[in-house]
Amino acid sequence: MAAAGGARGCTSFQRRPGAGPRPPAVPGTRPSVRHGQLLLSSGLPSLDCVLGGGVAVGTLLLLEEDKYGLYSNLLFKYFLAEGVVCGHDLFIASAKEHPDNILKELPAPLLDDTHQKELGDEAAAVKSEDFHDSMKIAWRYQNLPKMEASPTTYTKFGHYYDISKKMSPELCQSIKWHSFYLHEELSFEPKMKTCNMNNGYARLLQSIQRIISQEGFDGSDPQKKQRNVLRIGIQSLGSILWGDDICCSDTPEDTHSLTKFLYVLRGLLRKSLSACIITVPAHLIQNKAIMERVTNLSDVVVGLESFIGSERETNPLYKDYHGLVHVHQIPRLNSLICDVSDTKDLAFRLKRKLFTIEDEDGFLMNIYDCSLSIYKL
Repeated sequence: MAAAGGARGCTSFQRRPGAGPRPPAVPGTRPSVRHGQLLLSSGLPSLDCVLGGGVAVGTLLLLEEDKYGLYSNLLFKYFLAEGVVCGHDLFIASAKEHPDNILKELPAPLLDDTHQKELGDEAAAVKSEDFHDSMKIAWRYQNLPKMEASPTTYTKFGHYYDISKKMSPELCQSIKWHSFYLHEELSFEPKMKTCNMNNGYARLLQSIQRIISQEGFDGSDPQKKQRNVLRIGIQSLGSILWGDDICCSDTPEDTHSLTKFLYVLRGLLRKSLSACIITVPAHLIQNKAIMERVTNLSDVVVGLESFIGSERETNPLYKDYHGLVHVHQIPRLNSLICDVSDTKDLAFRLKRKLFTIEDEDGFLMNIYDCSLSIYKL
């Protein structure tokens, strides 16, 4: 009894012998409160909310390009710009635009109060524009919690960017990045084709695998240096520029080349500290069965539909918007069901310094940015 009384204030927990301190957190990431997976920001805080908090490390985000590739290219740059701000390593692959030029065109981040003040005037203007519409909202919607707040303070997860300004060269040079430009790669080495995969895809896989292994991102091999994340960005995969003919014919010769590439790529992502975004010209792929397989081999699938050149451009219902965002697929991570969001129907608007989200009743979600606006319809 005495022993029990003396140990009353003690705990039975004992540290395991030889157990070292907990490894430091990877910068620019946070664990998900829903499934415990490590998350990183897509570069758009509103898109992070739709995807359940962010893009999970080890997953593939497939972005279906809009008709002219304007807005998908912007989201592609957001993903890379977020990696620069967080200090992540980058791997940029393209067959259309040189990776050096992509890096130079990344938008400038808003990190201090000086830049935040630039949002003030336009934010006030938009609030006054939406004042009369907000009066029409049913009283039960007016007190709903905001999805995101305006960037009045600096946040470590998810940042805001000004597309009217380019990221400073000093900031771009502060991180380590790797490039893959298909036309240069094909001129350096002789043609190769493995596992019924075209030459460009095979070379791209080899480059990604080499970076993951040599730079210490392989999860099966513990990192000797400080832990970091590799952000992989692949532009317009599946287009004719990559040597693929799925956009040219309903019965292409290389039917399974793209799907085999995605299958192998997902295996590399699953066992490494990396995340990948791929833009695909889905509107040009004539064989819908191929697009269905591509969707099934991706973790997150988001489609962009631009109003440019369509009937909706002159439709009064969409007069304030520039396009729609379709969330086709959200991954199932450590669970039997996916994290289904109630914001399935979204619309976006491109403005200079404001980023907002609205639901079908006109409720303002107050997500400010210097470029793209997304609204829930």
